[in-house]
Amino acid sequence: MSRKLLVMFMAAMLAVMALAAGCGNDKAASTEKVLKVGTNADFAPFEFQGEDGKEYQGFDMDLIRAVGKEMGYKVEISNLNFDGLIPALEAGNIDIAVSGMTINEERLKKVLFSDPYYQSGLSIIVAKDNDAIKTFKDLEGKKVAVQIGTTSAMEVKKLSNVEVKEFNSSADTFMELRAKGVDAVVNDRPVNDYYIMQSGETSVKRLDELLTSEDYGMAISKNNAELQKQVNDALKKLHENGEYDKIFAKWFEAKK
Repeated sequence: MSRKLLVMFMAAMLAVMALAAGCGNDKAASTEKVLKVGTNADFAPFEFQGEDGKEYQGFDMDLIRAVGKEMGYKVEISNLNFDGLIPALEAGNIDIAVSGMTINEERLKKVLFSDPYYQSGLSIIVAKDNDAIKTFKDLEGKKVAVQIGTTSAMEVKKLSNVEVKEFNSSADTFMELRAKGVDAVVNDRPVNDYYIMQSGETSVKRLDELLTSEDYGMAISKNNAELQKQVNDALKKLHENGEYDKIFAKWFEAKK
């Protein structure tokens, strides 16, 4: 074979190899498994956006990334209104909703839930000089801020003679209390605790009484029992290998 033919042959072989490699990469990219996660990133310390406004942080966000890794999935997170999470699941726009969502009978009619991964309860925040409100019973005749679509909103509406003001985020409920637009805020206890700790707010206090005991779960479409099983298996492994405990300690241990 002449030198010229050899060079042409080698060039052709390199071209074929490059094409094959490209096809292989395209195939790998197309078969990458993606878990589409919906959250409402206004619920610190469970889910919120970092200072750059891009990265999603919090206990839930770390946990679902660990679950996705255990399952072999790339996790893609979308920020939605809390009351839009279940409709997004039903429409197939997301695979799973992870947003400090309480497992209750009403939601179980619409979605599947993972095994519980966190136990919480509802607590009250009032102004530090407010001695009139000491228990949930004392909310009667008062204005109370809650986040729309949450169990806080549902439970406070059950109380007698309470004016309920609903807001899109927990941060908005705290702002309304500071502005003296309400007498109290009712949120999940870890959310209230995290707000006081992070903000350094000294003009408010959290009351000790809890209205409910609630289990948080990851919501999944009724049509996807297989995903529910995969998520539960991943959660079990994270408990067994200690990864869950590491994530929990990162966000809650300092509060013990």
